Amino acid sequence: MSRAPGFLAIVFALLCGALPARAAQDAALERGTAITDPATLRELDGGKFRLDRMLLPERPADIPLANSELFAVPSMAPVRQAIDGEFDRYVARHRANLAKGTIGVGEGFDFQLFDRALLYSAETRFMLAGIVNRMDRTYVSEASCGEIRLIYRLTRMNKAAGDNASPPRLPMTLNLVLKAKGEGSTITCSKIANRWLAAPLGGTPAAKDGPLDLVGHENIDRIETNLQIAHAPKSSVRDFRTDYLLKVFRYDRDARVFAESPMENQIDRARLLADDGLKREFRAWLLDPVNLVAFDRGAALIPEKFLASGAIAPTPVGFDPSDLEPEFGLVQGEGAVFSEADIVAALRKAVEGGVKLQNIRSPAGFERRLNDVTCSGCHQTRGIGGFHFPGVDWMAENPSNTTVVPASPHFFGDQIRRRDILASLRDGKTPDYSRGFASRPQLRGSTELAGTNYYDGWGAHCYVQGKPAASNDGSFRDWTCAEGLTCQAAGKISRIGMCFVKSR
Repeated sequence: MSRAPGFLAIVFALLCGALPARAAQDAALERGTAITDPATLRELDGGKFRLDRMLLPERPADIPLANSELFAVPSMAPVRQAIDGEFDRYVARHRANLAKGTIGVGEGFDFQLFDRALLYSAETRFMLAGIVNRMDRTYVSEASCGEIRLIYRLTRMNKAAGDNASPPRLPMTLNLVLKAKGEGSTITCSKIANRWLAAPLGGTPAAKDGPLDLVGHENIDRIETNLQIAHAPKSSVRDFRTDYLLKVFRYDRDARVFAESPMENQIDRARLLADDGLKREFRAWLLDPVNLVAFDRGAALIPEKFLASGAIAPTPVGFDPSDLEPEFGLVQGEGAVFSEADIVAALRKAVEGGVKLQNIRSPAGFERRLNDVTCSGCHQTRGIGGFHFPGVDWMAENPSNTTVVPASPHFFGDQIRRRDILASLRDGKTPDYSRGFASRPQLRGSTELAGTNYYDGWGAHCYVQGKPAASNDGSFRDWTCAEGLTCQAAGKISRIGMCFVKSR
């Protein structure tokens, strides 16, 4: 499933701003599933949902902690230590491949490293940039009714007026993941879902009986960070490149610290390929019919023994083998975990057992799913750079103009499915937690996405249909384009492309 760098550069450019804004449609898609109104976020950030008050609820409301103080809080010490370790390893790894001194902070370096001083500065803090309902993840923990995510963006607090070269928002998000239902709470998942779906536009979500009424510091489960650790401008020897560091820190209530943790479904490729015993165990686990069905539906939870505690997601993908998707080296090739024969046999066994697979109908589909269930693979698919939710800049003079959309095409394309699951939870029905590939969302019977770049409109991901029809891959043959558009792929490496206007 390797992709051509030139094609990826086109995709990256399109998804980072070349697509026309659809503000009204986006607002409709996120209703009941996210809070992105600038005025509302400003108000919430000024109250108990400010990051330092969530971590330290006894903090006074009028004195926000700058990051220099935030990372001095004992619970955050392991976060800083782990991030510093990742920086040191990143620099050492790249200096082994590049001439000494080509990676650093400031002018004169080929690779511009993120300035860690800004992360721990008295001049920066994390500002609330959005709130997202993830009750579609109730299958992970039914007792918690899924998750509510408070997404914060690293921001300069004392940017000089007129300093256009120094934007206030910095390329890092911190995601405070909360349990939708706190321990000891008697509210049902049905009532929580109803509060979100019934919340009026422009209302006060933290008011009594509002969607955030019962959400507080006691709901905290973990912190997830996404940091643009380095970037390299386009030059005569390389295309542009941006690397994003992804980490997870689960809250240890006994120790009262955020401890570095394995990332959900982030396969530790290097460790698997180096350990034949672990490789065989992982192959047997994933190809087991029960696990294969959950994997097909995007709801598998891979055991932690196979997972990594950090990941670098390069954008765009395709510069050299070490930059390829997480499944690179796991499928096909000498020493790979899965062979085509393994996959074909497992799929046949599942079908013969009466299972109707929704997404994976070929080795290529298996390979793509193996990529997009991982944190890094998902962030490389239909993101805005390496982010799915950059969020709203409510500090700007005119927030509606400074942020065209708060989130990526992947985020908006998934809202139909998330809202459908919320409605099932509200109505006491058994939800369908399945999801399509990250590139192609499920419609769930809705027509809201038809003709848009999120599904089959201009710029949507698609599959170049071949003749005869039998030659089309069963995992992707339904990825067609709306009327008047045709699927175009760059080169002959892959038949996955994008929908564009038919040439005359």
